[in-house]
Amino acid sequence: MDQTEPRDTFEEFKNAFSYGSRSDLTFKFLKSFTSDEAADYLQELMRLAKDLLVDGTIESIHNHIFQGQKKAYSKVTNYTYEDDPFAKMQKPLAESHLALLTSSGHFVEGSDPEPFGVKNMTQEEAVARIKEFVRSEPELSSIPMDTPPKKLRVRHGGYDIRFALADNEVNLPLRALRGAARSGKIGELHPDAFSFVGACSQKRLLNRTLPEWVRLFIQKAVDAILLVPV
Repeated sequence: MDQTEPRDTFEEFKNAFSYGSRSDLTFKFLKSFTSDEAADYLQELMRLAKDLLVDGTIESIHNHIFQGQKKAYSKVTNYTYEDDPFAKMQKPLAESHLALLTSSGHFVEGSDPEPFGVKNMTQEEAVARIKEFVRSEPELSSIPMDTPPKKLRVRHGGYDIRFALADNEVNLPLRALRGAARSGKIGELHPDAFSFVGACSQKRLLNRTLPEWVRLFIQKAVDAILLVPV
């Protein structure tokens, strides 16, 4: 190897997992760590990988990754507001008309929102175009509550969708909500769930899109919305 070729510093290396040259949606949180925190985290990850070779158990690695994500994302303060409105429910949940809204990027087969006019955009292209997504206004997709899992699709450049592909209940809990409605825990489920790609222009979402959606839900006589953020 040409020794004069520029090499990444450790700071550049850890930051590159967040939509950079080493993009990895599972480990993009490393960018939120200081260099010392990232070094300690990766060293512990390697130690756990060595233990895996000995005892064959992977639970400790799962937990380490989860705890790293939890620690990193708890630091994120963008779009956190001290004056968040809190509205108490006007009636018990068992008497309420409830709708589901997720930022998971789900849609129904045949109803692709076609971001940027692209037909059949792949997940890989969505990840590659993440900077365009975060500057764009989100589009709301309607998903009938009785949609079979095999008809569901998901695309989102901001997180690893493999778990959602394996089981949509991870972040689009249609089956769980239908069960809650049948048991009487929910008064009435809105016939459609709603989803959008949460990696979008947050200012447009806050100032323009959400007020429009709120008016839409009011027109549909929705009493409360279950938010599932991703």
